[in-house]
Amino acid sequence: MPNTLGRFTFRWRIWAAILYSLLVRVAVADLRYSVPEETKTKHIIGSLSKDLNLDPKSLRSRKARLDYQGDKRYCGVDLDSGHIFVLERIDREALCGTTPSCLLQFEFILENPLELHNVVLEVQDINDNAPVFPKDSIKLEISETAPTGSKFQISRARDVDIGRNSVQNYFLSQNKHFDLDARSSKDRYVDIVLKSNLDRETEGEHSLVLTAVDGGNPPRSGSVVILVLVQDVNDNAPVFSQSVYRAQLMENALPGTSVIHITATDVDEGANGQITYYINHLSESTKDLFQIDENSGEIEVNSQLDHERASSYEMEIQAEDGGGQTSHCKVMIEIVDVNDNAPVITVKSLMNPIPENIALGSEVAVLNVKDQDSGKNSRVSCSIPTNLSFKLQPSIKNYFTLTTATFLDREKVAEYNVTITATDAGTPPLLSTATLNIQVGDINDNPPVFDEQSYSAYVAENNKAGTSICSVTARDPDWRQNGTVLYSLLPSEVNGVPVSSFLSINADTGVIHAVRSFDYEQFRSLKVQVVSRDNGSPPLSSNATVSVFITDENDNSPQILYPAPEGKSLMTEMVPKAALSGSLVSKVIAVDADSGQNAWLSYRIVKSTDPGLFSMGVHSGEIRVQRDISESDSMKQNLVISVRDNGQPPLSATCSVYLLISDNLAEVPELKDMTYEEKSSKLTSYLIIALVSVSTFFLTFIILILAVRFCRRRKPRLLFDGAVAIPSAYLPPNYAEVEGAGTLRSSYNYDAYLTTGSHTSDFKFIRSYNDSTLPAGGTLRKSPDDSNIITFSDAGEALEVSSLD
Repeated sequence: MPNTLGRFTFRWRIWAAILYSLLVRVAVADLRYSVPEETKTKHIIGSLSKDLNLDPKSLRSRKARLDYQGDKRYCGVDLDSGHIFVLERIDREALCGTTPSCLLQFEFILENPLELHNVVLEVQDINDNAPVFPKDSIKLEISETAPTGSKFQISRARDVDIGRNSVQNYFLSQNKHFDLDARSSKDRYVDIVLKSNLDRETEGEHSLVLTAVDGGNPPRSGSVVILVLVQDVNDNAPVFSQSVYRAQLMENALPGTSVIHITATDVDEGANGQITYYINHLSESTKDLFQIDENSGEIEVNSQLDHERASSYEMEIQAEDGGGQTSHCKVMIEIVDVNDNAPVITVKSLMNPIPENIALGSEVAVLNVKDQDSGKNSRVSCSIPTNLSFKLQPSIKNYFTLTTATFLDREKVAEYNVTITATDAGTPPLLSTATLNIQVGDINDNPPVFDEQSYSAYVAENNKAGTSICSVTARDPDWRQNGTVLYSLLPSEVNGVPVSSFLSINADTGVIHAVRSFDYEQFRSLKVQVVSRDNGSPPLSSNATVSVFITDENDNSPQILYPAPEGKSLMTEMVPKAALSGSLVSKVIAVDADSGQNAWLSYRIVKSTDPGLFSMGVHSGEIRVQRDISESDSMKQNLVISVRDNGQPPLSATCSVYLLISDNLAEVPELKDMTYEEKSSKLTSYLIIALVSVSTFFLTFIILILAVRFCRRRKPRLLFDGAVAIPSAYLPPNYAEVEGAGTLRSSYNYDAYLTTGSHTSDFKFIRSYNDSTLPAGGTLRKSPDDSNIITFSDAGEALEVSSLD
């Protein structure tokens, strides 16, 4: 059973690893290069694109970069060729000290898709440091009784270079008492061998020069002066209690904190047994961190420590007695990490602005979060507020990606402030925040919308060209040119004429203007389509309907259809002498092309031959006998009729009605112009005209009588009272139809009758001023646009004048 469970767990891990590699789509590879220290900048180390089979042209678009965790970058990547090159001065001794192998760890990162490759750079040593002895001079006190072959240890010179570049040989200046032990140069110390006895009385001091030479090319050397004082016997060197001391120290230890106490003993007495302690060979970066009490051997913290700069220190302690003999031990100090560094959030890439139609799950930003602490203090978790349209996902190592979680709409939210919070696992935990301001780019996804779908506008006729009629407004919530609205009229026609001949619109403001003056009597309304279009790509548009109504003005005077205006023809109505009070004598027919109250007509007699004989229907236009006709009444009656509309201001027209009181034309000795009395100043001319007219009329009258008798049964007479026909040409197409206003109504019938004795042709027929003649038994119709119809009966006894709407 355990074996089965183990196999299942193993297979599960394999499938999980495969699935993870498919989801993350990351290639991880280790590349190794080497470069000598102190190499000049811009020196090409190698080709990343060639070693990773990458297209150099894609490096810039994939944001290729080389990250290093230290303060300096040291190396960089050429995005055009893919070469890795030296970016800053590299000092192997500053980086790695005396460590044999000096390796720098880099991360080569590419995006879209995200790839991570580990790059290891080995820094090779060059001979750039000379050997250095711990002291410039060394004093040796040697007893004169020292036997030949005695050895005296001298601290080795230190060369921070490694390998062949480190110290290889030592040379001692020529003298007769001392020599070097060749074998000791391989150890930590150099032994000077006494090859002949010393004689303090002969020579109490000896000065030697010890030279250390490394194996570089060219070689470098360092020297120390050894002063030998011949003394009495001092044959015991100090001895440490242990060869290696170890200590732990918190990185937040204050200066003055004790690190460790070391002790060494010397069995000699007096000055030969007095021990002094020294710290040998501290680097520039660590020499000021610690100090040692020369007398007690107590090591203390001298300045602020930082685990992130160095996690451990190694020191060599030298104990020297009063006779100059020394011994050495090693002190290893481990710096314990404290959670004193908050995570650092670095934005590696950011798409800003982002289009509002970006797909779900699209990558918006790549973040790198690092904590310089170690252990659990360096474990970092990141989060963002949950009420945003984004989500934060962990990627590779300490990388996170910010992706879209919902669809975006710039018209609802134009920008986002995404606060990223990074928290480490230390005690207490430390956190840091970074805010990304992400702008949402506009897409032309909203058409302009009119405030109303239909507009109504009213304009009085006879307006001036360019008059503002109305204004339309459309709003587009998009931004800049996507929200800029332009207006235009949809091409169309009104009564066969392009709408642009009537209206125009301001493309920027939406104000509609009249191109020309309107006439209510020609048309009363028009309808156009207004198009609002934005400046997006592609543009979006919407339509609205604008109905323009022309309002009437009193710009048409009444038009008198009957009787005809003066100067066109002479019309005379005959009134029987037996006509009683209230009898209909004639009727004035007038129309007004205006509408409404502007077409309400009223009639009145402004002048008459006998003021009390006839009356006028104010609204009907009918002329009736006001009293019975008497013998004393003048045979010739002349009425001046005024027709006025109800507009503001009112307009009017006048006409003259000529009446002849007689039962028979034979009673009239002569027929002359009825206006004779009014034009006495032209009496002579009118008498001549009257004589000619009477003669002409007499002959015409005889001809008409004969014609009437011949055609009486076939051709009806167009009469009402005065037997005068009303030509349809005087019925304008746009007269108003108002009850009781004096105009022709929708249905108005007149019955014409013949007086007693009509078969004897007692009527006078005056030729109409209209040049057209109505055929017998026919129907008189106006143009197709006119709705007035005059119909005659076949019997010739009645006349019907109708207006059909």
